[in-house]
Amino acid sequence: MRLPDQLQPGRVAPLGSALRDDGVNFAVFSEHATAVEVCLFDAEGQRELRRYPLHGPEDGIWHGFLPGAQAGLVYGLRAHGPYEPERGHRFNPHKLLLDPQAREIVGRFGWRAEHHGYVLGDPEGPRSFDARDNALHALKARVAAAMPGPDPRANAPHHATADLVIYEVHVKGFTRQLPAVPEALRGTYAGLAHPAAIAHLKRLGVNAVELLPIHYAIDEPHLADKGLPNYWGYNSLGFFCPDPRWAHAKDPSDIRAEFRAMVQALHAAGIEVLLDVVYNHTPEGNEFGPTLHFRGLDNRAYYHLQADDPSRNENWTGCGNTLNCAHPRAAQLVLDSLRCWVQEYGVDGFRFDLAPVLGRTKQGGYDPQAAFFTALRQDPVLGAVHLIAEPWDAGPNGYQVGHFPGRFLEWNDKYRDAARGYWLNTGVSRGEFARRFAASSDVFHHGGRRPTASVNFVSCHDGFTLRDLLSYSRKHNHANGEDNRDGRDNELCANLGAEGPSDDPAIAEKRRRLQRALLATLAFSQGTPMLNAGDELGNTQGGNNNAYCQDNPTTWLDWASADASLIEFVGRCFALRAELPLLRHPLWFTGPGAGQAHVHWLRADGGEMQASDWQVGGEGAFACALHAGPMPCERLLLCFNPEGEGRRFVLPGGAWELLLDSSVCSCLSGGAIEVAAHGLVLLRGVDGPA
Repeated sequence: MRLPDQLQPGRVAPLGSALRDDGVNFAVFSEHATAVEVCLFDAEGQRELRRYPLHGPEDGIWHGFLPGAQAGLVYGLRAHGPYEPERGHRFNPHKLLLDPQAREIVGRFGWRAEHHGYVLGDPEGPRSFDARDNALHALKARVAAAMPGPDPRANAPHHATADLVIYEVHVKGFTRQLPAVPEALRGTYAGLAHPAAIAHLKRLGVNAVELLPIHYAIDEPHLADKGLPNYWGYNSLGFFCPDPRWAHAKDPSDIRAEFRAMVQALHAAGIEVLLDVVYNHTPEGNEFGPTLHFRGLDNRAYYHLQADDPSRNENWTGCGNTLNCAHPRAAQLVLDSLRCWVQEYGVDGFRFDLAPVLGRTKQGGYDPQAAFFTALRQDPVLGAVHLIAEPWDAGPNGYQVGHFPGRFLEWNDKYRDAARGYWLNTGVSRGEFARRFAASSDVFHHGGRRPTASVNFVSCHDGFTLRDLLSYSRKHNHANGEDNRDGRDNELCANLGAEGPSDDPAIAEKRRRLQRALLATLAFSQGTPMLNAGDELGNTQGGNNNAYCQDNPTTWLDWASADASLIEFVGRCFALRAELPLLRHPLWFTGPGAGQAHVHWLRADGGEMQASDWQVGGEGAFACALHAGPMPCERLLLCFNPEGEGRRFVLPGGAWELLLDSSVCSCLSGGAIEVAAHGLVLLRGVDGPA
């Protein structure tokens, strides 16, 4: 096409680049810029062809229309304005900026000095000014065409929250060593969509996968210096683009199509797709970081800056900077991104990393009624998808478990610690374990919230795998290159007699029993279960509890060594959860006599638990009786024995059938059952009174 001398005035919405009227519309936000330019490049992104000033601003939006332009046009942005770090302004038109709304990104990022807005090594540090142009090496946006095909939400399963069984998984790690997936597809979006991958999920009873971050991410400089990647991906740069690292396809348009096809394949199997999203910080880091997009477009608007020194970023994320969702345009960017993944790719929900950041006010406090949460909850697109919070960040009063609004679900670390501590006999009382098993009413039973608000997990990507927390008493993170200083210290774990793998039959048997007891506890607890990918295989990371930079067999699931009997056991547990509504009751249980589904707690001798029985000390065995309503009714009994010896449980009146025994050693006889050491049993009443 012949490029015109100037852009026509454009439309202020949507933000980013959009095809319309046989041309391309550009709309970019910057509240404090004095001018914004769009720079057009050749298809390879190497040669700048033309530079156009955008019109505006109108309510902070700079805009322009390029007639005759088509999808595939490569471009970047330059923003002019004050370079006054002491006031929070870091405009530098010598730095080509990535459009934050880019649907497609071209180029390969490398850490180079000229990506910084200041001169590295200058005595003035980030207050100095770098006039070198970085365009040759900068990532660039490409105008994207609409993806063809049916509405990607057309075959979405729409599972009720109470029915969810979530599987937290890394796209690459799941299939990289899965033999039944063709070699070329292993570790990719297409690999996760392969029938062999889906068959495993179905065998487990999983109906929602929660994917570790798949937004376009780059490695942190300290990792690049060591030749290590950010494998987990918690360093998002492109909030509208699938990460090309996990794609079989190479062209950005084909990568988008591959990701959407994966979502549709999982939907066809009845499996929802949830994304772990990182809207709390960006790779621009603290004031010593590069100028890639937000910092150069409007540093003061997009980031929280320190009130007494705006030249410095607030670091409420532990990653150098904090996205300022209290600003309406930053909040708009997050909401636009979320809608993109729902409407263009078909995803079913989101898990928000360091979610309190989304509710941080201008003053830095956390507000559960923050404008962002209000906008999110009333949004006509996002109002119908699952919302999950990681309810802590590194800011003031950053621990906010139980304090998210509306229908948010929340990762419940209180559940994790109680489940581990109870079965490992570390002093967790029966009362604490019972509260967590019954969905943590002390945390979530308020404001109309339901038991499903508690996302229960025993392990997750961040920490030991289930096998490792029963095989190691300390972390072994030396491969990360930080002298074992990184990762969580004092994680609740126990090696049960030997550090790492052991051939001792007694140690192996105890680990086997505790694995199954913890997995059964997860499956049968009230709330929303989340299974860490690989725990059903007996997967190990060799004691590394922070394997974020290990893109190798440490983090790739080891299918060759998978414990087939453990997989079968986990599938049986979740099949029972699906079969028995009392194990996934959507409402809070009442006490006996209320005429509704209720719970009561029994000692091993069959007597009702008394106040003194709940305290730490003494025996750990006890039972949970669930009743569907007035008698006669469906009733279940769960017996927990964390002790090192078998325990005899006297059963309530009537006949009982044994549905599951985690130890495979328990014995039901008459009106009692002998529950083996470190064992959990589930029984169903078949007749008679409670």
